[in-house]
Amino acid sequence: MTNVFTRLLCALALTVVSGVASANLLEEIKARGTLVVGVKDATPPFGYIDAGSRTIVGYDVDFATAIAKGLGVELRLIPVTTATRVPELAQGKIDLIVATMTHTKQRARQIDFSHTYFLTGQKLLVRKDAGVTSIDQLARKRVSSVRGSTSEQNIRRAVPGVRVISFNDYPNALLALAQSKVVAMTTDEIILMDLHRRSPNPDDFVLLDQAISSEPYGIGVRKGETELLNEVNRILLDLEKSGEAEKIFKKWFGPNTDTPLKRNFKIGPAKL
Repeated sequence: MTNVFTRLLCALALTVVSGVASANLLEEIKARGTLVVGVKDATPPFGYIDAGSRTIVGYDVDFATAIAKGLGVELRLIPVTTATRVPELAQGKIDLIVATMTHTKQRARQIDFSHTYFLTGQKLLVRKDAGVTSIDQLARKRVSSVRGSTSEQNIRRAVPGVRVISFNDYPNALLALAQSKVVAMTTDEIILMDLHRRSPNPDDFVLLDQAISSEPYGIGVRKGETELLNEVNRILLDLEKSGEAEKIFKKWFGPNTDTPLKRNFKIGPAKL
């Protein structure tokens, strides 16, 4: 009797393990009818809280919305920061990261990335009274950035001896610059453009022309979720082909916006 019971338990265990192994996140998302996406809520124009609707809106949010629509499910947004987005993905709190995340080889060892859906470059916003006109003048000077970002790493590589002061978000990194606690702030150009425009005293700062790095933004997917990654890439390519991706770009970066940019990329595999 004991041997029969043991065999039944083993069979049940194998069934459970087999069921877990065969399950995947794409199936789970479709079964629950909701896609949970991590986005930023204080990084205009990618993700921020709209004063009128009190909802999170932005370029990243529009892509998250399009992906949910392409999967045939509802969208649920979860605010994340640069430092928390990868841990929350790994812990299963979110299904995807659509939050100004640069696709790098180092990050690709932790998570998978979709095709590039936005391309920018890292630059520096400096105080005019600091007399800094080029990147190489920042050695031994204090520069603010955001904790957990590629900007932290890139500025250290570009300027040996620079003193990086890291903050949890962009507004506080900018505040340090405004209060002369640092001589410069570094992150992606488009984010600096918006922060510069919205700062109380924009004439105090200047955006340097020099670029530190290229920053291809990708959508983060947990390792091993190949079916979900393939679906995300399919939807992104469909958005490019249909012209919808360009419409989203013009909505947030067109000539009549506060952050006008030229779209010099198309959605596709990242060039690292």
